[in-house]
Amino acid sequence: QVQLVESGGGLVQPGGSLRLSCQASGLIFSNYAMGWYHQAPGKERELVARIARGGTTNYADSVKGRFTISRDNAKNTVYLQMNSLKPEDTAVYYCNADHILGVVDYWGRGTQVTVSS
Repeated sequence: QVQLVESGGGLVQPGGSLRLSCQASGLIFSNYAMGWYHQAPGKERELVARIARGGTTNYADSVKGRFTISRDNAKNTVYLQMNSLKPEDTAVYYCNADHILGVVDYWGRGTQVTVSS
């Protein structure tokens, strides 16, 4: 059974930092591109950052220069380092595992990030 478990969310003041983690199990981690998405109330889920199995990354324009995605294949874990957080970053953040052949993908349950003073 595939599981993606996010952690590291919480309440932070504007300008602060958080580091999200997503621990994967039940799959061959290196066969998946990993991504972080977020969904704010009343809005659609959007891609925040993605990292291919070889390490190539891409980011939403709104987070470039502030967020960094990384992966540790030995630990089956993907991270999202979020710096200089803004109130508009407030959302539920979801981890996604997307098979390299595009035949299947999996989602975590999400972790809440709230940026507020």
